[in-house]
Parts: sequence; structure tokens; C-alpha cells
Amino acid sequence: MASHPNQLRFTLLPDDNERLANLCGQFDENLKQIERRLGVEIVNRGTQFQVIGSAQPAQAARKVIEVLFELGSREVITGERVHLLLQESSVDKLVAGGAAAKGEDDELCIRTKRAVIRPRGVNQQAYVRNILDHDINFGVGPAGTGKTYLAVACAVAALERDEVRRLVLTRPAVEAGERLGFLPGDMAQKIDPYLRPLYDALYEMLGFERVAKLIERSVIEVAPLAFMRGRTLNDSFIILDEAQNTTTEQIKMFLTRVGFGSRAVVTGDITQVDLPRNKESGLRHVLGVLREVEGISFSFFTARDVVRHPLVQRIVSAYEAYDRTHCDDDAA
Repeated sequence: MASHPNQLRFTLLPDDNERLANLCGQFDENLKQIERRLGVEIVNRGTQFQVIGSAQPAQAARKVIEVLFELGSREVITGERVHLLLQESSVDKLVAGGAAAKGEDDELCIRTKRAVIRPRGVNQQAYVRNILDHDINFGVGPAGTGKTYLAVACAVAALERDEVRRLVLTRPAVEAGERLGFLPGDMAQKIDPYLRPLYDALYEMLGFERVAKLIERSVIEVAPLAFMRGRTLNDSFIILDEAQNTTTEQIKMFLTRVGFGSRAVVTGDITQVDLPRNKESGLRHVLGVLREVEGISFSFFTARDVVRHPLVQRIVSAYEAYDRTHCDDDAA
């Protein structure tokens, strides 16, 4: 154990050189990532480790190393995996006994023919469970938290299991500072960039050729929200992405399109609204209107759930802190 308050010693068991190499990474890059993120120094001789640093970060580093060593017996430890574990598990939770890491549901995964997608962290897991257990679910939070990707994964899995007959993916085509009229091409070409993130997720999970065939057969429909008006969508998995840019009328229209045997997921970030100032965000409004309606679930993400570059998480946190400070100043 610790021989000095700032030097934490421990030994990993079993003494397995292959797992140790997997944990450390090429040129000890995985250990260096832990050092950078937690502000500690890690020294090891084989499976005997010493972590030098403040008490709480040192304990956190030990927990991360132990969890990664355990994971190393069944998967390749990449820099991304280290980043995700550090992100999922705050220092406080790790010191309290690795609750975040141990709390992961290893059995919860989304299986498609091309890949197995595992939700990372408590909030992503709760989000996927809500999608599986409710006919309508809202996923609300900052960019990079996996809201759209996991929703598309659930939709593809449902289609492959024959739980639904088609996928309908839609977004509001809102001019975020750029006017559509000045973009080149016909209307379809003007709108296509707004739908590109949905196409990208489909291509990754189904492959380009299969997506093209399913779109041709109308099994998959990717269209602007305006195209949903007047329709009833039965036996469908419907995703409304970027819902913060809907008006109150549009989101009500969308929610009333859901027919028998259908499931809907609505995603958005209420901090990135591109609507005119005199228009209320439909997503922000619906959170108050439907919060207590039975059969509808809500999943909320924070900066801690961001699964992109570590700087993205810090940027989101900085904006949240800035908004809180200026809201308080405005209230005063």
C-alpha cells in the first residue's frame, strides 16, 4: 500500500505480461494518457505500480489502471478506451470504489449485423434502456454525447430483428446563419447537408450499398421534417434529430405522426438553437408539456458524457459555466 501520502504502491494480479502490455499500450501511451488527465506520475516494474501525486488523483489513477488491466483480458485497450473510462468515471466516483466503472452494464449492447455497439457510461446506458422500454423517448444534451448515433443503432437493430418495417429519420432544415437559397443545386441537394450525420451513421452500421438499396425500396427514409406533415407512420422506427430547431407547432406535428407499432426518438441540444429570436424552441417547450406523460421517457446528458476529443468536453463545460454566470448576472 502507500508508503508515503503522495506515493501509492500496488501490484496487479495475475502476473500476466500480455495483459500488462495491453494495459500500458505502445510506448506506455495509455499510462501517459492517465498521467496527463489526472496530473500524476506512474512508475511500474512489471505488474508492480507506483503512482505519485495528490491523494485523490492517485487513488483515481489506481482504479483506472485496475479496471483497464481487468478489461485487458478480453479486449484490446486503445487510447479511446482509456479516454472513455476516464470520462465515464469522475475522480470522486473512482475514489469511492470505482462505482462508475463497476456500474457499467456489460450485457447491455446493440447488436447489428455489422457491429456490436455498447453504450458507454451510466447516462448512455439509461438512454438505450429508455429507447428499448418506451415508445417515445427524448435524448437531450450537448453535441458529442452519442444521442443520434445510439438512436440510429437502436433503429437499425430493430429493423434487422423485424420489429419494424421501416426507418424514418428526419431533421428540421433550419438556416443556421446561412441561407438555403444561395446554396447550389436543386432542393434535394440543398437539404442533403442537413441530413448528412444521419446518412453517416447508417453507412457505418449497414454499409453504403445496403443503405442505398433500402432507401430505393423506401425501407429507409431520410427526409426533412416538413415532409412528415399529414402522414401516419405505422410499424416504423422514427428519429427526429436536432429537435431544438423545431417550432412548437412542428414538434407537435411530428409527435402526432407516430402510428401503431411505431417507436420514436427525439434528440436535440437546447443550448444550440438556430431559430429566429422570436420563435420558441419546440424541444424546450415539449420538455415542460410532456414531462409527466406516462409512456414517454426523457434522457439527459451533460458535458461528462461527451465522447469526442477531450477538449470538446472542456469546451462544453466552459460554455455551460459561462451561460450560468451570465444568467445569474441578468437575473440580478
